[in-house]
Amino acid sequence: MTSTLIWIVVALVAIGLYLSWTAGRLDRLHSRIDAARAALDAQLLRRASVAQELATAGVLDPAASMVLYEAAHAARQAEEDHREVAESDLSQALRAVFGATEQVEAVRAARGGEEAARELAQAVRRVPMARRFHNDAVRAARALRRHRTVRWFRLAGHAPFPLAVEMDDEPPTALADRPGT
Repeated sequence: MTSTLIWIVVALVAIGLYLSWTAGRLDRLHSRIDAARAALDAQLLRRASVAQELATAGVLDPAASMVLYEAAHAARQAEEDHREVAESDLSQALRAVFGATEQVEAVRAARGGEEAARELAQAVRRVPMARRFHNDAVRAARALRRHRTVRWFRLAGHAPFPLAVEMDDEPPTALADRPGT
């Protein structure tokens, strides 16, 4: 009788430890998602700010400046529900304006343009990386939340189901392939 009771207690302790470990892992994944989302938001804001600054610097032709400024402004002002669309529009505007290397060379030739082109190139390359880190964390959390144990014991608590960020973040080829940036 006592050996059976001991085995039951050991099994319950083992189950409790496993559930505690799983809940801790899920909590760490949710924290990782929050940190990755903050990093993505910072990179998106940086990209929009650099694009807006470049659009108002007077180094682009007026039509390109207007297209780039409006897309960057819309991306910075977009509400959360429409942000992915606005950021995709900014990516398309960047590709339209900087699709040809001549435009990038014109920016580089202007006073302070080398620094501006380098900063924009860094900004447009960091956005896809930040989005990839965020979506990888979301994928891991979703996989863990699909396990029966997590669902049955409600180990996720009241945390919202993590959503991936799906947007067009393809950088312009003239900026993405710049050596030394």
